[in-house]
Amino acid sequence: MTRRDADPTTQGRTQTLERTQTQRPRLYRVLLLNDDYTPMDFVVMVLERHFRKSEQEAQLIMLAVHHKGQGVAGVYTRDVAETKVAQVTAEARQHGYPLRLVAEPEAGE
Repeated sequence: MTRRDADPTTQGRTQTLERTQTQRPRLYRVLLLNDDYTPMDFVVMVLERHFRKSEQEAQLIMLAVHHKGQGVAGVYTRDVAETKVAQVTAEARQHGYPLRLVAEPEAGE
């Protein structure tokens, strides 16, 4: 913007801009829930492929799901968490498995 094109209501005056404080986005945990039909090797594959877990990490999470009823696959912003839930659920259904995932807000936020 050249000086000639400046807003006539602010000529000769200093304009004050407000600074907005940014906040970190709320984080969501993606939880895998136990069922009696989805094979353990499928759960491990999902954790490796969609959540970028090592084989050892995926095995530990899968065992937590099996023994405790649920396990944390990852922590993401809301949009990413919901997308991962949708993608994994769709893949599980394609293979005929009832695997359930949920995204819930991280505690303390």
